[in-house]
Amino acid sequence: MNVIFGENAQGKTNLLEAIWLFTGLRSFRGSKERELRRFDTEAAKLSMAFHNDVRDMTADILITDKKTASLGGLPYGASTKLVGEFLAVIFAPQHLDLIKGGPAERRKFLNQALCQLKPNYAKALTQFNRAMQQRNQLLKDAIYHSELYDTLDVWDDRFCSFGSYVISERMKYLDELRPFLEEFYGGISGGREQITVEYAAGAGEEAHTFSSEDPAGIKEELAELLKAHRREDAFAGFTTVGPHRDDLVVKLDGLSAKSFGSQGQQRSCALSLKMSEGFVIRALTGKQPVALLDDVMSELDAGRQDYILNHIEGWQVFLTCCEPSSILLSKQSENGKLFEVAGGKLI
Repeated sequence: MNVIFGENAQGKTNLLEAIWLFTGLRSFRGSKERELRRFDTEAAKLSMAFHNDVRDMTADILITDKKTASLGGLPYGASTKLVGEFLAVIFAPQHLDLIKGGPAERRKFLNQALCQLKPNYAKALTQFNRAMQQRNQLLKDAIYHSELYDTLDVWDDRFCSFGSYVISERMKYLDELRPFLEEFYGGISGGREQITVEYAAGAGEEAHTFSSEDPAGIKEELAELLKAHRREDAFAGFTTVGPHRDDLVVKLDGLSAKSFGSQGQQRSCALSLKMSEGFVIRALTGKQPVALLDDVMSELDAGRQDYILNHIEGWQVFLTCCEPSSILLSKQSENGKLFEVAGGKLI
């Protein structure tokens, strides 16, 4: 347990962001490369020593106008190739949008979790996005060149081939996540509500539920959805259905957590989703991810803090806060450390 404390705007979250970048994924803050470097500099470099449950490793990331990595002192290419080498989960205040925000935030949660676990998913998602963009371009151009509609079937087939794989993997991931989510939320809420999570194609009353998790079956249903919305797509000039429009429906006792949950319930739902992500990583890979918890405890009562800390025992944790409370001090007293940050430096 590493408790990183200090006043606001001193650099605590920057430290977590630096660690997170070694997952090979984008900054959880949405920072662009130029925003990751110190002002008036052309480059930044990060170095990490870590153990991947098999052997000790070192990695470096050089940030210029792009991010490149080395592993074990050898050039490794784009930092995205680090995916799967170092595993972590992150919870930060902006992750409250998992519940309060739109479907894009929940799709991002699924995509990020799956990209860490399955490099093939990341490749399929990239191919799907390309197919979607090309289909959208055709729909825009066809407004002026109607003969282009004749080629739509070709792009529909490519769209459905990659899209069905993406949907299938998301649904299977939820099957893995669900028992951990239900147990963790039940614990953190004192068993007062039951949480459920379902995958929905689209949102609102028109949301479609796939009858199978098999990619072949999903491909057929997705193709039917595309045909049913082809007229709407032609009018809109973009693709209105597909994995890029899907949602994750989170409910408490059968009611939408987004619409009817209190702020405390929504925070507990978001935290439970992110922590369950870590449990799934451990279950599927046998590797223990690092937990990065940015200002998690500030709005939780002592009971919820205690439950969280008891359930991440054995994890390596980097936790930021403004003032380490007595519960944090007692929990980390044997194996933990306190680090104070001021002016962008550890003191």
